[in-house]
Amino acid sequence: MSTRKKQISAPYYSIGQLRLNHWNSLKNECVELSHCRRGSANETSHKEKVQELLKNLKTVEQYFAVPGKLVVDKLAKSLARREHEALANTVSRLTRQLVSDEYSENIFAPIDDDSDEPIVEEKGEQIVSNKRNYFEVLFLEDLSTADEAALHLKVKSLHDPHEEFSYNINVQHSFQDALIALFFNHNIQAVVIRYAPPYRSSNISPLIKPYIQNVLKIDLNSIPESDLGPKLGELIKQFRPELDTYYVTDTALTDLKDTTLQLFRRIYYRKEDLQELHLAIIRGIRERHQTPFFSALKEYSQKPTGIFHAMPISRGNSVFKSRWIKDFGDFYGRNMFLAETSSTTGGMDSLLQPTGPLKKAQEMAAKAYRAQKTYFVTNGTSTANKIVVQALVEPGDLVMIDRDCHKSHHYGLVLSGAYPVYLDSYPIEKYSMYGAVPLEQILNKLLQLKAASRLDKVKMLLLTNCTFDGLVYNVQRVMERVLAIKPDMVFLWDEAWFAFASFTYTYKQRTGMFTAEKLYRKYQTPAYRRQYQEHVKALKEGEEPTLPNPDKVRIRVYATQSTHKTLSSFRQGSMIHIWDQDFRKKSESTFLEAYMTHTSTSPNYQMLASLDVGRRQAQFEGYEMVEKSVELAMVLRAKVIDNPQLSKYFDVLTLKDFIPDQYRESGLAEYYDSATGWNRMEQAWEQDEFMLDPTKITLFIGRTGVDGDTFKNKYLMDQYNIQINKTSRNTVLFMTNIGTTRGSVAYLTKVLLKISKQLDDEYGSLNKRESEIARLRIKSMTEDLPPLPDFSRFNASFLAVPGVPGGNLRAAYFLAYNEENCEYIPIRSCMEAIQNGRELVASSFVIPYPPGFPVLVPGQVVSEEIIRFMLALDVKEIHGYRADLGLRIFRESVLNRQKTATAMGGMSMAMAKKKK
Repeated sequence: MSTRKKQISAPYYSIGQLRLNHWNSLKNECVELSHCRRGSANETSHKEKVQELLKNLKTVEQYFAVPGKLVVDKLAKSLARREHEALANTVSRLTRQLVSDEYSENIFAPIDDDSDEPIVEEKGEQIVSNKRNYFEVLFLEDLSTADEAALHLKVKSLHDPHEEFSYNINVQHSFQDALIALFFNHNIQAVVIRYAPPYRSSNISPLIKPYIQNVLKIDLNSIPESDLGPKLGELIKQFRPELDTYYVTDTALTDLKDTTLQLFRRIYYRKEDLQELHLAIIRGIRERHQTPFFSALKEYSQKPTGIFHAMPISRGNSVFKSRWIKDFGDFYGRNMFLAETSSTTGGMDSLLQPTGPLKKAQEMAAKAYRAQKTYFVTNGTSTANKIVVQALVEPGDLVMIDRDCHKSHHYGLVLSGAYPVYLDSYPIEKYSMYGAVPLEQILNKLLQLKAASRLDKVKMLLLTNCTFDGLVYNVQRVMERVLAIKPDMVFLWDEAWFAFASFTYTYKQRTGMFTAEKLYRKYQTPAYRRQYQEHVKALKEGEEPTLPNPDKVRIRVYATQSTHKTLSSFRQGSMIHIWDQDFRKKSESTFLEAYMTHTSTSPNYQMLASLDVGRRQAQFEGYEMVEKSVELAMVLRAKVIDNPQLSKYFDVLTLKDFIPDQYRESGLAEYYDSATGWNRMEQAWEQDEFMLDPTKITLFIGRTGVDGDTFKNKYLMDQYNIQINKTSRNTVLFMTNIGTTRGSVAYLTKVLLKISKQLDDEYGSLNKRESEIARLRIKSMTEDLPPLPDFSRFNASFLAVPGVPGGNLRAAYFLAYNEENCEYIPIRSCMEAIQNGRELVASSFVIPYPPGFPVLVPGQVVSEEIIRFMLALDVKEIHGYRADLGLRIFRESVLNRQKTATAMGGMSMAMAKKKK
């Protein structure tokens, strides 16, 4: 039965976009109204539009403390008094503050809604100075207007003028309204649930319904109101776990459930002073605000020290007194050098054996990412990948791995001696790129290994989540189905491009750490045990279970993330996150050994400090910044799709282009359509096998007749200084991130318009023959595309077991160390050799860049499809291949010797096993 449902469309992508557009429209209408002649029809028309906008804004502003619903009410009163000029000035100021985020530094939330005084910005009403960190606290309690005003005044009186943090309260009166506020309002950093809130909201309007589907689908009608407070605490941990939660109740201490006590940071009683709650809120914010290592580094840099250890550059002594490199010091500034040291004492710490601030910083990062343990890595995720692989797999283990993953994983297998079982992603041939590995292929390979009695040797499943192009797996589905066959499988999710995903719910549910914790808790419950038992009873004879056995399943998940790629960190700053219930028992020693193998004894302290600070930012601002980066990506999509000049040459590739229908159960085909507006993606992110990260915007440029590499260099970089990472033969990839600005998107849109008009001029000036050449070039970019090659197979000399998936990559890699074992064949001669019956076997990795994954690995048979693909490549950089020499392959005599050695080794193992 189909699960596809009609998607709900909306005129704006997000509530933030809707909110700002409404304020901008209100500003424009108020300005026009202020210019109207009194009593004119024009005045009436603009007044009606202002009234409608204020009505809509009140619906939204009730979920924000600033400007908030009370300000909107005062604006309505100002309109009723016909104070049109003052109204226009006030709305203009409010809109400017919202757009620039100045409001967080200049708070003037009114208290008394009944006042008839016009809104003025009184300095005496400011709660926050420019130097303070502003946030909001959500209070959930069904208060009267008078009681709410009294609560505002009481909280305001508790603020210490010298405190570095300050907040406004945001009162919501129902369970649903509180959840909506959590989704809408990124300034909320703490939640106070007071007593027993009612469930349903009386304020939900059609305007906001498209944006609150996650809230409306929650059905808690059967739960008593007295349990709604703890239930909201559970949902906060699910949707925004970074927030501090507090519970105020009258329930007797003996009647409080253990789960309730564990949910909340603190529980208070009605009679307790509000000041204790206020102090707890500030303390909670202060604790999250700590950056143990960065703070230690700052403190160290200010200490007067005598340098008698390594590093002349320490304290800048070798730089600032130099006549020849002083400009280097001037460029970076003194603090960079004051913080340079090789010392691990005096408040500093050792990365290899941390006991102080670095240990604390990693513990705080683990909590932020919902990991059991987190390790900082200072030489990139390439090293992080090799650490995890070397730590967890032994020579002879089988690792199921997507063939087009990053090259570091392949090198990790060489180092560990594990045998790769390569998994092929589905091809997207029209755009010269690969998708992701279908779950069906993973399961089929597992069952094939099980049938060959090799399942015990399978140790790890290694997948890229998300891919360079933005394809994201349904992590929970993959893990559950795999664990049903192999209950002790170790999962390594390469989340190099997905570090930001932990800080907004839509993305978070497809991350390794979130899923690991979720499944661990699920498999511990009696309800799941009953579900499994019923499932097993319903199986037919010979049918494989599709649910994991709760008595056998072990949750062992590792994620490697390039913090520097999508969050704030210096280049090469990465993290390894671990959620492994057997870590201490099985892997801790080997992990630490691998960590020390690959980690420098002289790590970069500035990079470590940036990882520490980046964690702080992600916890406080991650929700806001990730949502805004998605919004800007969506805006760019709409700009290209809606503009006839841009759509003449460019197409924004969307879900239907990247993901075949059978992997999109929700039926969602695109994020934006000119006719219907924005399609909501929450359902698709929950249930589809694959999803597309909207912050990765792939532009199809085939109709320009310009290949991706030329478009990147000649047009974007050389002419307009726009930098991008990845291209394919006929696409270019743009990415938004937490540092992307509205101005950046506007500039890129302008540049694309200039390029499209430049192409108009170029094609308009061609003669007949030139036009024909251009037409053929466009045809080659849009129609005559070479098929993408799958992984062929390992040569028989390098098979782990004949006829069974798994190849001896390490043996092939080191066999090629002797140059006499190899020869070179020109690439065009390879096709002829293959057609004449010779089996060519690669002796090295061959990796076109971009995209940076191998089309050949050592020991792999070279197929005709691979040669055709390489001949069609138009990238300038192919690692492992030299055009002047040709393709490096093993000599046939060497392969014959290796085949004999492999066979003899196999016989020896069989005899030893039989003897045993």
